[in-house]
Amino acid sequence: MWSRSIGVKAGIVSIAILLVLGLAWHLAVAGRSPTQTMDPEYAKLMGQTATQGKSAMPGPIDVLATIWKHVNAPFYDRGPNDKGIGIQLAYSIGRVAIGYLAAIVVALPLGFLIGMSPLMNRALDPFIQVMKPVSPLAWMPLALYTIKDASLSSIFVIFICSVWPMLINTAFGVMSVRKEWINVARTLEVDTLRRAFTVILPAAAPTIVTGMRISIGIAWLVIVAAEMLVGGTGIGYFVWNEWNNLSITNVITSILVIGLVGMLLDQALAYLGRAVSFPE
Repeated sequence: MWSRSIGVKAGIVSIAILLVLGLAWHLAVAGRSPTQTMDPEYAKLMGQTATQGKSAMPGPIDVLATIWKHVNAPFYDRGPNDKGIGIQLAYSIGRVAIGYLAAIVVALPLGFLIGMSPLMNRALDPFIQVMKPVSPLAWMPLALYTIKDASLSSIFVIFICSVWPMLINTAFGVMSVRKEWINVARTLEVDTLRRAFTVILPAAAPTIVTGMRISIGIAWLVIVAAEMLVGGTGIGYFVWNEWNNLSITNVITSILVIGLVGMLLDQALAYLGRAVSFPE
C-alpha cells in the first residue's frame, strides 16, 4: 500500500516537472521571430531565400503537432529519403535485436567458462581488458571495409558493443555464487553441466540480467550514431536527414522518440531482472 502511494506521488511530481519544463520551453521561444536568417550561399544551394525557413528552435506546441503527424502516418514510404518514422524505427530495432542476440549467444557461454575456470579467466582477461575500452564506432571503418554492407556493419558494431557488459557481468555473477551451494552440488555428485544450469545460473541470473540491461542501453545509443555514419535507413539516419533538411522540429521529435524507445527497452530488462531476483 505504501509503495503504491509513493508511486502515485512520484507520478504527480513527474507530471508537474514536465509541465514546468514545457512552460519554460514555450516562454523561451515565444518571443523569437518566426523566421531565421540562413547563410546566403547555403540558402542559394537549397533554393531558398536567406530569410526563408522556420524558427531555429520550435516550441513544444510545434513539436506536439509534428508528433501527431507522425503518429497518424508512421509507415509511409515515398522513396529512399522520405520514409515514416515507424519504418525508420523498425530498421533500427531490427539491427539492434540481431546484434544484441548474437552478443547473448557469445557472451553468456563464454562468461560461464571464465567464471567457472580460473585458468580461462586469467588467459582471457588481457584480451578483454584491451578490447573493452575501444569505442564501438572505431570498429565501423574496419567493418565497412571487410563486410562491405552498411546494414551488416551496423549490426556488427551493435554486437561488439553489447558483448562486453554481458560477458563481464556473467563472469562476475558466476564467480560470486556461494561456494557452499557448489560444494553441496559436488557432494551430491551433480555433473558440471547440470550444476551450471541448476545451481549457478539461478544464483547468477540477477547479475547476468544487469549486464544485459547495460548492454541494451549501449546498443540503442550506438545504433543512432552508426546509422548517422552509414546512412540509408534507421532512426539515426532520419535525425541526420532531417537536420540536412533544416527541420529542427523533426530532429527534436526524433530525440524524444529515441529516448522513449530506449526507456521501454530498459524497463523490459528491468522487469526481467526483478523476475529472476530472489525475494528478500
